[in-house]
Amino acid sequence: MVTIRLTNSKTRKKEDFRPIDPSNVRMYVCGPTVYDRAHLGNARPVVVFDTLYRLLRHLYGADHVTYVRNFTDVDDKINAEALRRQKAGSPGTLEDLIHERTEETIAWYHADMDALGAMRPNHEPRATEFIAQMIAMTEGLIASGNAYAVEGHVLFRVRSYKDYGKLSGRSVDDMIAGARVEVAPFKEDPMDFVLWKPSSGEEPGWDSPWGKGRPGWHIECSAMAHELLGESFDIHGGGLDLQFPHHENEIAQSACAHPHGDFAHYWLHNEMLQVEGKKMSKSLGNFFTVRDLLEQGVPGEVIRFVLLMTHYRSPMDWTAEKARQAEATLRKWRAATASIKASLPLPGVVEALADDLNTAGALSALHAAAGEGDWPGVKASAALMGLLGVETANWSWKKVEASFGAVFVAGEGDQDRHFALVKAFAEVWQARRAAKEFAVADQIKEIAARAGLDLKAIPQGVMAEMRPNFDPAKLEALQ
Repeated sequence: MVTIRLTNSKTRKKEDFRPIDPSNVRMYVCGPTVYDRAHLGNARPVVVFDTLYRLLRHLYGADHVTYVRNFTDVDDKINAEALRRQKAGSPGTLEDLIHERTEETIAWYHADMDALGAMRPNHEPRATEFIAQMIAMTEGLIASGNAYAVEGHVLFRVRSYKDYGKLSGRSVDDMIAGARVEVAPFKEDPMDFVLWKPSSGEEPGWDSPWGKGRPGWHIECSAMAHELLGESFDIHGGGLDLQFPHHENEIAQSACAHPHGDFAHYWLHNEMLQVEGKKMSKSLGNFFTVRDLLEQGVPGEVIRFVLLMTHYRSPMDWTAEKARQAEATLRKWRAATASIKASLPLPGVVEALADDLNTAGALSALHAAAGEGDWPGVKASAALMGLLGVETANWSWKKVEASFGAVFVAGEGDQDRHFALVKAFAEVWQARRAAKEFAVADQIKEIAARAGLDLKAIPQGVMAEMRPNFDPAKLEALQ
């Protein structure tokens, strides 16, 4: 079997991946705080770790991989959005509006990530479902002297864990000097972080030994990972922005709560995303969500392809030109593989993915295979990478057989309504080419292009693609 090698953030080395139990490979990835739509940067770790999940399933077997990605559904941002809705006149208690917002946002998230071809993890725990485990873990940390309770808060003693800072490569004193830490009079040390905090008014809260309150962010992932994956598991992933303090804090509290376990053996972090060379931000006007792109007509496979064009440990730049290139490539591959059966994924693709998830190298291997006409291998490998998923709603395809080959029709929206018209033009163009009447064929192709219809010769026959500006009236007038 191909050996997977991963760059472990904890050791800063590329290491052979040796699962604790090959019959149950376990991975935890930090999921979203569900208060709003997922932006494009949120989509990058989803696609990165979905690709790793697919690779693990391919090599170890689909029934031997457990993937957990959580939802943080208790958070100040969620509370703030619910309060805004309440002040705007929405009916219901604040708790009702919080529940309404989280349910709505989780549904959005599923729809958007499904459109990117991301497989659902085996478990998608919500923080609010594991409050009892968080309280129990916090009690244990107090009992061991690693945490202390004061004024309804419980805080973790950072200096009680000697390896704190190993993941991010900094000493505690250096972090205090350079970090923005919350200064509170009840803290023993500025670096101590919250495990539990009090709730007031209508804020969501749960009864605890320290009064009504809610968990801190960091304890949530530790408790859910332990409950679903055990004291030791294989891979923990997330964006580089989570390395400190979130992942550093997870390690500290988990190691102290479960000293006989190892928590995560391999830590993977994806780099951040830019748009046209600049950091994505609302102030620059280049901030957009996954849903924004989908509604603009960018297919989910195209978004995924662009995200995979850059290695996960390198900063990634989204550009309109990359999206255009990705869409052209995917349409070519999909048309060429539509009527063939897939074989096994290409060895070059699997080997590239196994080499620290080198998706750019895997795409290069796919391009090379396409150039050599190995379409069964392309189809199988693209399926492994989630690039040609039939689940993406923005792509619709129909095929008809003709005496001189197959006609494939693709487009969005009203594709069914215009199918007969487009098929007729494609068949006429194909017939003129078959009769070697190339001048007439070129005129037909030019007319079609002016109407927003692209005609392309492919090995199986002809591909007719309706662009977003397709105007059927221009073709109907010529009938």
